[in-house]
Amino acid sequence: MTKTILITGSTDGIGLETVKILASQGHTLLLHGRSLQKLEDVQKQLLEIEGAGIIETYQADLSNLNEVEALAKAIADKYSQLDVLINNAGVYKIAKPVSANGYDLRFIVNTIAPYLLTQCLLPLLGSNGRVINLSSAAQSPVDYYAFAGKAPLDDQAAYAQSKLAITMWSFHLAQSYGEEGPIFIAVNPGSLLASKMVKEAYGVAGSDLSIGADILVRAALDDEFANVSGQYFDNDRGQFADPHPDALDLKKNEQLVNAVEEVLSQIHG
Repeated sequence: MTKTILITGSTDGIGLETVKILASQGHTLLLHGRSLQKLEDVQKQLLEIEGAGIIETYQADLSNLNEVEALAKAIADKYSQLDVLINNAGVYKIAKPVSANGYDLRFIVNTIAPYLLTQCLLPLLGSNGRVINLSSAAQSPVDYYAFAGKAPLDDQAAYAQSKLAITMWSFHLAQSYGEEGPIFIAVNPGSLLASKMVKEAYGVAGSDLSIGADILVRAALDDEFANVSGQYFDNDRGQFADPHPDALDLKKNEQLVNAVEEVLSQIHG
């Protein structure tokens, strides 16, 4: 049975490899990217794959929360049901990491935008959908002064904190919605895979991207992930595992979500 799947950051890296696999299985794919040209190129490439189904493109800059909301609205205007949301898009290095209103764009793109997108699309996901959030082996405690735009962070610190943060809100929403909501799963797709981000961050070629793509496809579709809401899959170990201890603390997860909501109220209204 084919699914309707939205994957952010689908024009390169793990996202691109993932949509290639999903296209070959005939799923309806809603591709997100920042570049319209890249989206059109990927759409054309996927439609040439034997067995490909419907392939649509949606352009949005996830650092702009108005565009995140518009992305969700464009999908909701066309679809009444979304089976899977894969929050794959992320950033590590940004030339100017602070937004005009003083917030760290690594947190905006990696943590807050996927949270907003997920909340907007929850009515489409219902109780049978899945939300797959890209976490990382790099996880470190959130500095709430930095999260609120009051202190600078270097690239590694911002990335690791943003990835723990998306893991924490995954666990919080799983706990909050229970059986009434979709499945929320945080996934470390594998360390040092051959993505543009890894090359920019560490200067290494990295391992085969298919390692990450394969686990995202499994998390999106396979029965082994059907009843694991609020869990973390560590693909470096090939199994479910404990994330950073902060994500296992219900009060800390609630604090993180409150901080996300506060930023949203300040910069998005």
